[in-house]
Amino acid sequence: MILAGDVGGTKSNIGLFDVRDRHLVPIAHKRYSSHEHAGLQEIAKDFLQENPATITAASFGVAGPVVNNRVHGTNMPWIVDGTTMAAFLGLSRVRILNDLEATAFGVGVLPPDDLAVLYEGVPTQQATCVVIAAGTGLGEADLFWDGTQHLAMGTEGGHADFAPHTPQQADLWKYLRGRNAYVSAEILLSGRGFQNVHEFLDPTVKHPGFDDPTKDPAPLITQQGLSGQCPVCVATLDLWTEIYGSEAGNFAVRTLARGGVYVAGGIAVKVLPKLKDGRFVAAARDKEKMKDFLAAVPIYVVLNEECPLLGAAYVAWKGL
Repeated sequence: MILAGDVGGTKSNIGLFDVRDRHLVPIAHKRYSSHEHAGLQEIAKDFLQENPATITAASFGVAGPVVNNRVHGTNMPWIVDGTTMAAFLGLSRVRILNDLEATAFGVGVLPPDDLAVLYEGVPTQQATCVVIAAGTGLGEADLFWDGTQHLAMGTEGGHADFAPHTPQQADLWKYLRGRNAYVSAEILLSGRGFQNVHEFLDPTVKHPGFDDPTKDPAPLITQQGLSGQCPVCVATLDLWTEIYGSEAGNFAVRTLARGGVYVAGGIAVKVLPKLKDGRFVAAARDKEKMKDFLAAVPIYVVLNEECPLLGAAYVAWKGL
């Protein structure tokens, strides 16, 4: 039996998988609130008490840079160590992945129904792809084509600098630079980014949670942006989507991702109607001297939010 996990700053998903007829079959699954637990081992212990099983392989995708099979989460205080988890589970090895690396492996085994096409392009199967995912933070990963197969490689590109693309975005950068030591892409392209953009556009309009650090105003902003109930929320969602598309296009250009751009993460599914209105794709393709290249690059949204969990399970199964 395979134990897999997708561990982030907001939630941690744990699942059991079996392999039947050369396919991963989910057996059990539970979502935990990360901040309510001291670490991954505590969550795994609780899960296995509820779902007793003989674990033969395990792998966990964790939000943060993995060095020597060990990671200190970027948006949580946990340290997840593969050697420690292997001893806890009675295994010789447990693979720790970056969460977007796990997502990238998951993309490789998703059925077509788990993808929404934003832009068809001209798909190239044997070519590098990229995965970008806005959620609690901003994750980015490559699916590098090595000549025979796709290999996932995690990055910490979300912590690179935000690159303004329009005069309005340059003003937004100046606004954020006045409030932060750094203006990373993640400051905008994450759940907290919606409030940052909203306050930039109109600081006089407030919503519940704006002044309470324990509340997340992002769901209300996106809901009212999609419904048209709040004009500032509409403008916020428009600008946020343009920035997201631009960053996705930057990533595709940097990696020559002829195989496609895969937009994952919980936010994409929630704002899918906005991603489909053409704004995201237009921003992704608007690059100097690269418009013809990007015209052939497909763009997809990953609809299955358990994609990172599936990817971690796949890595454990294959012993990657």
